[in-house]
Amino acid sequence: MPAADRGDPEQGARMGVLWKLEPATAAKHRLYQRYLDAWWPILLQTSHSTGYSRPRVTLLDAFAGPGRYEDGEPGSPVFILDRLLGHDAVDRMHLSPRRVHLIFIEKDRARHEHLMAELVSRFGPLNDLPVRVEVRRGDAGRDSLTVLDELGAWGNPILGIFDSWGSVNVPLHVMSRIARNRSSEVITTFGPNWFSRREELNADILDTVFGGRGFWTAAADELRPDEKWRVWLRTYRDALRRAGFGYQLQFELVPRTGQPLYLVFGTGSTAGLKAMKDAMWKVDDLDGESFRDLRTRGAKADGQLDLFQAAGLIDDELAELVTQRLTAGVTTVEAIGEWLLTETARWMPKHALKAARQMREDGVIAIQSPGKLTTKSRISLQAQVRA
Repeated sequence: MPAADRGDPEQGARMGVLWKLEPATAAKHRLYQRYLDAWWPILLQTSHSTGYSRPRVTLLDAFAGPGRYEDGEPGSPVFILDRLLGHDAVDRMHLSPRRVHLIFIEKDRARHEHLMAELVSRFGPLNDLPVRVEVRRGDAGRDSLTVLDELGAWGNPILGIFDSWGSVNVPLHVMSRIARNRSSEVITTFGPNWFSRREELNADILDTVFGGRGFWTAAADELRPDEKWRVWLRTYRDALRRAGFGYQLQFELVPRTGQPLYLVFGTGSTAGLKAMKDAMWKVDDLDGESFRDLRTRGAKADGQLDLFQAAGLIDDELAELVTQRLTAGVTTVEAIGEWLLTETARWMPKHALKAARQMREDGVIAIQSPGKLTTKSRISLQAQVRA
């Protein structure tokens, strides 16, 4: 590809297409990296039990950006490709341009040119790579399905990353098409200003994003500042559910400094939920990021710490969530574990029994079943707590 067509990274920097890497974005990138470290081998390795190999896997980064940040940190297309090619299991994933497709869409001309130059500079001619890399200039909402059609992605797993930071303007029918495709998932992000700038968005655009006026006007009417983000995320989560994703995670990513970031993850499998939550727990906490659940009000977000320290105390957020679940009445520890997996931001089934043990010691819950406390035990809130 001629240099004139690829653009020049340094020229792009001089044109002002780069920006500082925000702390929340850096933490989000670590989450993506951990998730993809698990996602690629799960989908690309041959099954030991059946010998089956998926014929094709597609990753779509629909708001790709210029490829790097102002101080040289890699953008998502760069670290996605780098970690795939350098993965520990790469020899067992049988990469080929027919089998693995990476699609990067960027709307802005200067950023698109910079991204092309950045990828070629780091990885060499894209046609020589062991995977197919498509870098398109286009609009995420308008062009994502067209490119997926063109590359024959349907019928095989797709991960769609709609990471706009600003206004989310991807129509719900795009999400619906991906949701109906087997083994496919989406990640959508909302920047902190999204929830306070509704008056700047065209109502018709919101209709396309949420599926109709009746689905989002209640969220727009929410005036309490600390509730806006909760209501809008719940509203978008409901939209993904209507689109066809059986499970949806919604959470706030809170860095040590700077503005938070909000993410909604849609998947059709509990394996996808577990993989995303495992990625959260593996994110390095040295920079102080944490993942906050929308359902909690009084809990302090402590980050990805060891929840069960030597003292045996459980995380405040987990205790608050289990208490909320028990307000519905008596249930089993196992059922609480399933609820934690499918309905909360980061908690796993294994946390239910540990929480129940500590909450019993604290006098918060009562055991309704005879014998030892196990996952099969029926538990409830103590009468004075319910009162």
